[in-house]
Amino acid sequence: MLSWMAWTWPTALVFIGIFSAMGVLTVLEIRNPGGDERLGVLGLVTTRGDRLFITLLGTVYIFLAWLGIFGLPLWVPLGLGIAWGVFCFWKV
Repeated sequence: MLSWMAWTWPTALVFIGIFSAMGVLTVLEIRNPGGDERLGVLGLVTTRGDRLFITLLGTVYIFLAWLGIFGLPLWVPLGLGIAWGVFCFWKV
């Protein structure tokens, strides 16, 4: 049924994580409408959804740069991606 894509556990976990984050943000938006806007270090007024998008985009760039420069293993960029996500939701 899903043979058009090579589903592996890491691939499934990435998609589950992204959709779970979107679900959490949806629940937060229902409980506290307005997106929790704030002015961050980049000088942009961002909402929770904006910060999630910046986090995901930055994490992809971190992984691609790591793969291009160093290759495998991917534990270091995973840590950098998590740190980037914490930074984005804390300061951006």
